[in-house]
Amino acid sequence: MSVARPTRTRKDPAQPKPRKKSAKTKRSTSTESAARQPGTAHRTDLLESMLRIRRFEERCVELYSAAKIRGFVHLYIGEEAVAVGVNGALTAEDAVVSTYREHGHALARGIMSDAVMAEMYGRTTGCSGGRGGSMHLFDASRRFYGGNAIVAGGLPLAAGLALADRMRGRTEVTCCFFGDGAFAEGEFHETANLAALWKLPLLLVCENNRYAMGTALERHEAQTDLAMRAASYGMVAWSVDGMDVEVVEEAARRAVEGIRAGTGPHFLELRTYRFRAHSMYDPDRYRDKTEIEQWRSRDPISLLTDRMRENGELGDKDLAAIEQRITAEIDHAVEAAEQAPEEPVANLLQHVTSSSAEAVS
Repeated sequence: MSVARPTRTRKDPAQPKPRKKSAKTKRSTSTESAARQPGTAHRTDLLESMLRIRRFEERCVELYSAAKIRGFVHLYIGEEAVAVGVNGALTAEDAVVSTYREHGHALARGIMSDAVMAEMYGRTTGCSGGRGGSMHLFDASRRFYGGNAIVAGGLPLAAGLALADRMRGRTEVTCCFFGDGAFAEGEFHETANLAALWKLPLLLVCENNRYAMGTALERHEAQTDLAMRAASYGMVAWSVDGMDVEVVEEAARRAVEGIRAGTGPHFLELRTYRFRAHSMYDPDRYRDKTEIEQWRSRDPISLLTDRMRENGELGDKDLAAIEQRITAEIDHAVEAAEQAPEEPVANLLQHVTSSSAEAVS
């Protein structure tokens, strides 16, 4: 049995520590000299990935308000470090199972902005053919298996994928994202039990943003130390600062290495926070505005940007160039989505019922 690692007693995550103001340093306008430093290029990639998610979703807010995007939309703004950090520790052969708040997961996984935006529009060029929309992004070619709208619904699927890989003699890891609200569902406990019992190559990533829809963590969980509870199943589990992308990536790499070494499933509780409401329909009256601002002081994008500036790895021109690339990419995605065709009515039963020829075969 793998050694469980219960977490230390922690302070209430609703009171994050404010970012300390560092002494003013001379900011470089170029990273040419810093480019020789180990990790600079990688940190730049992490920053660009988080900015892509943030700007993509900000554009989705505009498009939703203009009635270009319809249906439910659950924004990931504030949680970008989780998607980018965890995906950075995975390979292209590993599998990912997500939730209905999955735009960030999909983009971090490498699904093109064009395909995600077209899916938001419900167009045939979307990654799910326009049939899934915001909550059901899917791309089997990247082993990205949803986008699942049912709370905790992705957990049994992830266990099945992990079991299938092991039975086929594959060495891949399956990563399953889910929120703190899923902890109250039976699917989590059934999955955790079987994964530990069978030593499945499964990485359980709990995005603890403190709210299951509008219900605060302490109002739906008697024991709020989720990592400690997961450890009770005999799996390695620990809590991580989910607002620092480098800390997230380091923890995810440790977990993935342990899983590949055959020690069974690992659990990461990533303490993060969504800056926006649960969904675009949510008036967000259940959170104190002071709490939101406290968490905004630890914006994951600002944390990494400030760190890179202080290290002389990022200048104003560098950041402007990244923003320009992302803006052009999203502009193109929106234009392509608006020009893409809708599925014809004649195809409504396609993938829903089988034809007589298919039934015979």
